[in-house]
Amino acid sequence: MLAHATHLRLFWALVLTVLTTGCQLSPAQPDQSLYQQLGQRAGIANIVEDLLYLIVDDERINQAFKGTDVKQFHRNLTDQLCELSGGPCTYTGRDMRKLHADMAITDTQFNALTENLILAMEQNQVPTGAQNRLLKALIPLYPDIRHL
Repeated sequence: MLAHATHLRLFWALVLTVLTTGCQLSPAQPDQSLYQQLGQRAGIANIVEDLLYLIVDDERINQAFKGTDVKQFHRNLTDQLCELSGGPCTYTGRDMRKLHADMAITDTQFNALTENLILAMEQNQVPTGAQNRLLKALIPLYPDIRHL
């Protein structure tokens, strides 16, 4: 009887662990890399292109991009997102802190660009989980862009 009670307690402890930690009893499906989910370099380039169109139309931030070399911006941002997502690219653009040093970017502007990036990813059918993973990879850049 004692052995049965011990096994029962272990069983319920396992069930509770599975329920509270999100563990799966079935084998997990292989997770596509973020780079793959973004559509590799070509997909990332499409996202960046759509982002550029959104920036132009967004009165909250378009003034900050006046005079920007669009081809260079597209190439650098594509390389940066490709690298951050685990792709075979190398970002060779300027340091984020130096690049944004004199821009005095506000939280509103930062959030507007983030909203536009999300819209561009949605336009390219990037799954929400992949969108969140890319945004998480971008978070460490925030202090360099906002100079906090």
